[in-house]
Amino acid sequence: MNYYSTNHLAPDASLEEAVIRGLAPDRGLYMPGTIARLPQAFFHALPTQSLQTIACRVADAFFGEDIPAGTLHELVNDTLNFPIPLVPVTDRIYSLELFHGPTLAFKDVGARFMARLLGYFIRKKELHREVNVLVATSGDTGSAVANGFLGVEGIRVCVLYPKGKVSAIQESQFATLGQNITALEVDGTFDDCQALVKSAFMDRELNDRLFLTSANSINVARFLPQAFYYFWAYAQLLQQHPQGAHELVICVPSGNFGNLTAGLIARRMGLPVKRFIAANNRNDVFYQYLQTGVYTPHPSIETLANAMDVGDPSNFARILDLYGHSHAAICADISGATYTDDAIAHTLHHTYATHHYLLDPHGACGFQALSDQLTHGQTGIFLETAHPAKFKATIDQTLGDAVLEIPDRLQAFMRGTKQSLPVSKRFEEFKEWLMER
Repeated sequence: MNYYSTNHLAPDASLEEAVIRGLAPDRGLYMPGTIARLPQAFFHALPTQSLQTIACRVADAFFGEDIPAGTLHELVNDTLNFPIPLVPVTDRIYSLELFHGPTLAFKDVGARFMARLLGYFIRKKELHREVNVLVATSGDTGSAVANGFLGVEGIRVCVLYPKGKVSAIQESQFATLGQNITALEVDGTFDDCQALVKSAFMDRELNDRLFLTSANSINVARFLPQAFYYFWAYAQLLQQHPQGAHELVICVPSGNFGNLTAGLIARRMGLPVKRFIAANNRNDVFYQYLQTGVYTPHPSIETLANAMDVGDPSNFARILDLYGHSHAAICADISGATYTDDAIAHTLHHTYATHHYLLDPHGACGFQALSDQLTHGQTGIFLETAHPAKFKATIDQTLGDAVLEIPDRLQAFMRGTKQSLPVSKRFEEFKEWLMER
């Protein structure tokens, strides 16, 4: 399959080219040339299928033309070696718990798949140059990517994160690793980190010197595999509450919008979702777009749900492209919601007190949006994107410090020594550092 740029000014690329480049030469994001609609027989069989079987079938539709089936299925099965349960919170709202992977965040799926796919292409090309993976993070992306690539021969990872704007636990998951992982603590916002990464890909001198690629959701190998778990969520709903699957609404806590875009593509493939809700914190540029039709990016605002602190989401370009830049068409399939820190804290407290379910701040936005917007006869699924322990300070302040225990995996990260390097948000400084590595 060929992949085209959302800016439509660059030649189409193969999957291998799209994955290795990350960003198209015209600064656009790659999109699959075709989105195959899966047959009805696939959907009828979902309740009896495993996560891995479902994911392999979806992967075939995306990548089957470019990777031998046996190799592709091996990549998928190795990626998805942890559970992704659908858990009822109320009689009609379910949580898709995406935090049971190695770094306890939803990005384990995309990051682990991308690491394995990129490794496959590097081995296939027999590259004799070191590959430099650049990734900007507002929280969980950095840990998922860093741990996905940790120790992989021939690949070095550079994680850029905003100083003081990720939780201490999140920081420990990528800033303590060493080996082939370098963490850069940027004196700025997530948007500044993302701008540095994008500028690096557009700098000819830098790209002549180094082999660069991205592991953010701008890379097709990061965001497309996230479609796997939308089908798995639907399969579990069919098992647990078959009649609830007829009027399904899925709510996605949204920051850079790769997760929502993957869900929209799953819908194009035939997944019967009535509509999506994009849940924002105070960084509500997409919510405002839905209301006005005008997209106005702005500097990101620091909130309790820090992984959603994005003021200029990259994947907005993919959503526009998917809907032919039609505001009306986007609004027909997606509604929005936006919540303040006070509202998030209230939802955390109320949901735990009433339903005995512990949310993280991002999942709180998703749960509250469904609570506010579901109509009669509809069933909702929200994506619980990270383990609440990754936001222990917020949980303790809201619910009390006796509620939450830190899992052993997180405790192991926290015992590590921080090894990050400080850097300004000036591109020339970042470029100089890369050139001298």
